[in-house]
Amino acid sequence: MFNIFKKEAENDKLGQAYIFIGKSGCGKGTQVELFKAKLAEKGESKTLHLETGAFFREFIKGNSFTQVLSRKTVETGGLMPGAFAMCLWVNYLEKYFTGKEDLLFDGAPRKLQEAELLDGVLKFYGIEKYKVIYMNVSDKWSHDRLLVRGRKDDSEEGIAKRMAWFQNDVMPCIEFFKNNPNCHFVDVNGEQTVEAVRTEIAKKVFIE
Repeated sequence: MFNIFKKEAENDKLGQAYIFIGKSGCGKGTQVELFKAKLAEKGESKTLHLETGAFFREFIKGNSFTQVLSRKTVETGGLMPGAFAMCLWVNYLEKYFTGKEDLLFDGAPRKLQEAELLDGVLKFYGIEKYKVIYMNVSDKWSHDRLLVRGRKDDSEEGIAKRMAWFQNDVMPCIEFFKNNPNCHFVDVNGEQTVEAVRTEIAKKVFIE
């Protein structure tokens, strides 16, 4: 795919993109923070953290018709259309991405359509062989940790709903990335200690 930015910056180092995916309770939030620290330690590029959930929480604070509808959707446990996530990503990238920063996607994609859209955006920016880190845990592992966490929505019913959503909506994203030649898919055993998971991610992302 022709990319004018890549042609103009062919003598400069382009940033890399990293996408974290995993079930609720897999420890993704902890590993994302550790991974950010690892990137900072390497010091090769600035990192832009695109946390879709945080973007949505900020967006729905407004009072426009779209923001009000979005707020109602989120409050009732619904999912926003994939195009809305894309709009938030592109708006952020247009403001802050110069082509040299590393991009860290956290909390997305959540549907096959989002995965396909995100793949297209990364191709547009000339980012090749972006990394997808799948924190692979069983339903039981996820279930047990969510119960221990004890958040208000961590009821048996709420957990079962999230497990079904992951299987129906997120697993197609994972299959898409597994079979995507533009992506380096990293399957990580999330059922380990925090340190062991961190070590496995670093080894597979930076050495393989």
